[in-house]
Amino acid sequence: MAKEKVTLTLDAERLGALRKLVGSRSLSAAVDNAVDVYLARLRHFDAVDDWLAEMEREYGPIPPEALEWAAQIVDEWEASVKKNRRAR
Repeated sequence: MAKEKVTLTLDAERLGALRKLVGSRSLSAAVDNAVDVYLARLRHFDAVDDWLAEMEREYGPIPPEALEWAAQIVDEWEASVKKNRRAR
């Protein structure tokens, strides 16, 4: 896979924490991995948006209560993922 050198401006505390965690391993590889994870998340949300648009075209508007319920489930899932990461 082709690589490209870029300049980034990152939060100093987060960068320091990342450097401490990756140690002698590649900082670039860690950031590249984080970008990959973030892109996967964005693609997933984009796919959900496409699916919701398709459902609206086929069945009409989605009730706000259903969207709020789904958002709550996603929020709870994300909170549990963060909690599990911190516990490691």
